[in-house]
Amino acid sequence: MRRFEEIEIGLEMDLGRRTVTAEEIVAFAKKYDPQAFHLSDEAARKSHFGGLCASGWHTTALWIRAYVDYWVAEDARLHAAGIPVVAMGPSPGIEDLSWTKPVYAGDTLSLSSRIVDKRISRSRPDFGILTSENGAENQDGTPVMRFTGRIFLPLRPV
Repeated sequence: MRRFEEIEIGLEMDLGRRTVTAEEIVAFAKKYDPQAFHLSDEAARKSHFGGLCASGWHTTALWIRAYVDYWVAEDARLHAAGIPVVAMGPSPGIEDLSWTKPVYAGDTLSLSSRIVDKRISRSRPDFGILTSENGAENQDGTPVMRFTGRIFLPLRPV
């Protein structure tokens, strides 16, 4: 990843698209969120969701995987161009996580992130904190998930 000083507010990241399958919805639900409308199409049709849908946590995990993949590819691109990269620091957390619409089997999600703020950390003065608005939309352009995230990023050494 680039250093804190090199990241601009307004940077938009297209994290790609992902089609969610019934098989992966059920597999995730069995491990992490075993509710009937995530485990069985028949049970889901009888619920208020009306069909098999992914756990919100599954949708969030898909976003995180896409975010990590984005930065791995970006680091490789920068490295190949001879541009130094730094390791991303930990996240001090997220807020305002909301799942606004169900994600159904067969939905294709567009995943994104946009830098909306940056500041120097008060507790870790050799790091900055990037704030991003993050989300996923289904194939109809309907938002299905959003959250605000923060990440520590090293400052350029003085």
